[in-house]
Amino acid sequence: MSLLNKLLKNSKIKSSASLDKSIFFNENQFSPTDNYVLNIALSGSMFGGLSNGITQFAGPSAHFKTLFGLVCMKGYLDKYKDAIVLYYDTEFGTTPDYVHAAGIDPKRVVHTPVKNIEELKFDMINQLENISRGDHVFIFIDSIGNIASKKEVDDALKENQAADMTRAKQLKSLFRMATPYITMSDIPCVVVNHTYQEMGLFPKAIVSGGTGAYYSSNSIFTITRSQEKVSNEIRGYKFTLTSYKSRFVKEKSKFPVTVLFEGGIKPYSGLLDIALQTGHVRKPSNGKYEPLIKLDKETGEMEFGKPVSERLSHKPEFWDYIINESNFDEAIQKMYSLGTGNLINDAK
Repeated sequence: MSLLNKLLKNSKIKSSASLDKSIFFNENQFSPTDNYVLNIALSGSMFGGLSNGITQFAGPSAHFKTLFGLVCMKGYLDKYKDAIVLYYDTEFGTTPDYVHAAGIDPKRVVHTPVKNIEELKFDMINQLENISRGDHVFIFIDSIGNIASKKEVDDALKENQAADMTRAKQLKSLFRMATPYITMSDIPCVVVNHTYQEMGLFPKAIVSGGTGAYYSSNSIFTITRSQEKVSNEIRGYKFTLTSYKSRFVKEKSKFPVTVLFEGGIKPYSGLLDIALQTGHVRKPSNGKYEPLIKLDKETGEMEFGKPVSERLSHKPEFWDYIINESNFDEAIQKMYSLGTGNLINDAK
């Protein structure tokens, strides 16, 4: 018996294996969403999407954080027809009608209201203890940004004005306990969070929740917005997702996504900005765009179509060749994905 086999046989952990055969480091299974740019933000590829593990969307109020979580949820439910959602709700701003409008069947969602961090932790760990690897479960926490600790609630009932010093510890405990379960069960957990402005001459957005939520997350995105106008009429918002932390894309990468009041998120929303950077779309004049219609992959020679308005650039025919026939996704991965080369320079 080899030493390797001897050590594996003596291990009391059933899932122990040589690293090359460990089930916990198999190829990442992504759940694609209906928006290409969101897929890029989550995985570095148009055809990727949400990974298993913890993902956070953080931003100020009314920045559609819940909507981005629901888009991820729909992608997972579409991929796995037997999947069920565990929805931990602390804000109660998402109605069954809103969930249904996002393309999700509310009957596949277990809604669990929680009043404090301890309630969330106890129920979530109990659920995770009974979830097996291979069960298709999507955990959604909306949100941890404003959730109180039990001590804070108890102090209020006792009219005790002492500052609560336990909240950060309880949140860290929650993520410290939940992360191994989530990873070993190979399931996604999407968390909605808040941001606050750092003090200083040049303040920046800081994600709340302390180090526990930060260390445990595969991806964290902060969200900012600007108005989307047509003839001075507000039609929606252009959101920018910035990679605050990621195991898949470069830190501080920015991803534009437009959400209209009528029509929601379009599949090609935000893709135009990226295609202009990669050279797969040209802008010959203000408000006009030319799509790539032919690429010689050997010589790199490109041929572009007739210029069209921005409105027509959201049509499938504008993107069909670029997405399906060109090297657009390769260019995207080169632009956004983290490198996979040698970690140690062996040069003498």
